[in-house]
Amino acid sequence: MVHEATIQELQAALDDGRLTSMRLTRHFLERIEAYDRRGPHLNAVLEVNPEALEIAEALDRERASTGSRGPLHGIPVLLKDNIATADRLHTSAGSLALGECVAPRDAFLVTRLREAGAVILGKTNMTEWANFMTTGMPAGYSSRGGQVVNPYEAALSPGGSSSGSAVAVTADLCTVAVGTETSGSILSPANQNSVVGIKPTVGLVSRSGIVPIAASQDTAGPLARTVADAAALLGVLAGADPGDRATRASRAHARPDYTASLDPRGLEGARVGVPRAVFFERLSAAEMPVVAAALRALRDAGATLVDPADIPTARAVTDFRSDVMLYEFKRGLNRYLTGLGAASPVKSLRDLIRFNEARPRETLRFGQVLLLAAQSTSGLGAPTYRVSRAEDLRLSRTEGLDPLMERERLDALVFPGWTGAAIGAKAGYPSIIVPAGYTADGAPLGLTLLGRAWSEPSLIRLAYAFEHATRHRRPPTSVA
Repeated sequence: MVHEATIQELQAALDDGRLTSMRLTRHFLERIEAYDRRGPHLNAVLEVNPEALEIAEALDRERASTGSRGPLHGIPVLLKDNIATADRLHTSAGSLALGECVAPRDAFLVTRLREAGAVILGKTNMTEWANFMTTGMPAGYSSRGGQVVNPYEAALSPGGSSSGSAVAVTADLCTVAVGTETSGSILSPANQNSVVGIKPTVGLVSRSGIVPIAASQDTAGPLARTVADAAALLGVLAGADPGDRATRASRAHARPDYTASLDPRGLEGARVGVPRAVFFERLSAAEMPVVAAALRALRDAGATLVDPADIPTARAVTDFRSDVMLYEFKRGLNRYLTGLGAASPVKSLRDLIRFNEARPRETLRFGQVLLLAAQSTSGLGAPTYRVSRAEDLRLSRTEGLDPLMERERLDALVFPGWTGAAIGAKAGYPSIIVPAGYTADGAPLGLTLLGRAWSEPSLIRLAYAFEHATRHRRPPTSVA
């Protein structure tokens, strides 16, 4: 009844009394103990919420007396450790500097989750500082939590930086989880762990209370085992936040129910572009047959493949060394740390660097090259920043994705794995990744669909139809 169950299946069991939220929450706590703490020692969950069972029990009483609040009522959700919760959980971005930090207020998206009746089950491990601390740090490693392990094969990367969230979902340590992405941090771990990930349009989901990297690219988004579950979670996360100016535009675009876009025939008549140049060149010999079969499945389900549909700036956008994240990280992190007040022992990026320098064995196993580079920047008025941001937009949007999609009348572009993450991130455009199969060695591989701003309903429709036609995902045997 519970193992690998979808939100819809769980809600049916909760509504007719075959299941309670308290039993469901206890089930996941037991699985975390069995597979994350012991067993294969996945190391995906940093800490569990000591109040989770109490919250679940209260939601059971509410369901019995006044009914359900909606699709997430009583559903346990795990959060990436850079998403603030004002409870007994810590919010550290995987760092020792914030390892004991209890945030003074919930992130806006956490408030929405609580209002929807979700059970905040705990925090997931992640690549420290969302992989913006240094170069050469393994995906899924943090000083606070250690190394996240891919349950399909320990030798495989778990992807980053939302590593723990993706592993927890595929290992059935929760129903759904929330990750964050600046450039690939949802798409990469979703690809590596055979789950669905949605990287929304920048501004659809609030960033208030999330440890930042770059305001022009940051977003939070769902990780789930099915497109339907990801769509249900996105409907709760999306919406305007007075504390995040980027979400103002979402008033006209956010939808309370993205599951309305689920259509098994959603690929019929769709035009999907295949950007062969650069992105398909990166495929390994083992991945090529998986991707070829996935493209055939799109065509067989009714899509018209425009192949090739090469992005004119593909090579330039890949080669261009942008400094946007360095500049925006310094400003964003300083503001975030200042807002923590007495809850944080570090008040600035400079303080963080010094904290790490005082504990090199614990915190600087891979160095802090990016922290130092960000600290050396001189503000968003600097010509270097302005040029980089303008080039990012030119190469990704105005001379890249926009003219191609308009000329070819494309509903989406399709990429193997998460290879299109950077161009979508710089444009601020949405993507959804769906399991597309496995190599002969058993390594998962996903298929990413990318669209123009606010095209989440269309992407969900296409992804659901592909999922419905192929049903590729299979759970890892190490946690069966």
